[in-house]
Amino acid sequence: MSSAEAGDVFLRARGRTLDAFSSEKERKWKGPFYFIQGADPQFGLMKAWSTGDCDSGGDEWEQEIRLTKQAVEAINKLNPKPKFFVLCGDLIHAMPGTRWRKEQTKDLQQVLKAIDQDIPLVLVSGNHDLGNIPTAETVEEFCQTWGDDYFSFWVGGVLFLVLNSQFFYDASKCPALKQAQDHWLDQQLSIAEQRKCQHAIVFQHIPLFLCSIDEEDDYFNLTKAVRKELASRLTRAGIRAVFSGHYHRNAGGTYQDLDMVVSSAIGCQLGKDTHGLRVVVVTAEKIVHRYYSLDELSRRGIDDDLKELMKE
Repeated sequence: MSSAEAGDVFLRARGRTLDAFSSEKERKWKGPFYFIQGADPQFGLMKAWSTGDCDSGGDEWEQEIRLTKQAVEAINKLNPKPKFFVLCGDLIHAMPGTRWRKEQTKDLQQVLKAIDQDIPLVLVSGNHDLGNIPTAETVEEFCQTWGDDYFSFWVGGVLFLVLNSQFFYDASKCPALKQAQDHWLDQQLSIAEQRKCQHAIVFQHIPLFLCSIDEEDDYFNLTKAVRKELASRLTRAGIRAVFSGHYHRNAGGTYQDLDMVVSSAIGCQLGKDTHGLRVVVVTAEKIVHRYYSLDELSRRGIDDDLKELMKE
């Protein structure tokens, strides 16, 4: 495998950056490209959901293994290759300190090792990865297993920010860690605000909102006060899009010039969508995205109109 033996594939986010890309070389716009976004493989949830025991169920995850393998195989077949594959949280279902966590982690890593070595894996922390109320210990466990919980990287003149959205949800047990991310985020947003990048894009697990900035508080969004404050910070800096998961359904909306994109899951579906992945094309002027079922992407690949955008 490229820079690393298998285990290091999951530890490429270190020192608040991603070692898969050279920051200096990647700061200049080089033309259109695309990446793949997935969310919520969440090994164990399908069994837990089917039995109505989401807290302590989830002792089987063969379906999630099969679906995630299908996702990896579909991505590996794509031509041209995506610049990277980002997984927006809830990698496994078992919360910190609960049964099956070690086994689910091992099995997910085994599947993800099959990703083409030329397609870097970008990993985002979710509530099941850190706990609904994270602690310094659960954050450290995630970092030791999957790499930094927040970081930035450059690809082709575009600045990408990966955030730990649990700090926006409830950081009562680790306020110093939240404060550190906030300080770091201000520094990153100042770069975007000075327009030193072609675009700036955020990845996080919990959406700011599902449809509207003014919607009611819900398990699947951030509270109104938090989302409005964060959305204002992001739009002020010129962030073009936030990509998230968590909802296990496709959703989204806009706030000023910000596109809030909520992608359904690779794993368990809680609505009418299909197990799938999102193809995101970045051009000089815009960011275009389309959700594909795993079967569609495996069978036919990326649509011609999206390929045409990459020729501009």
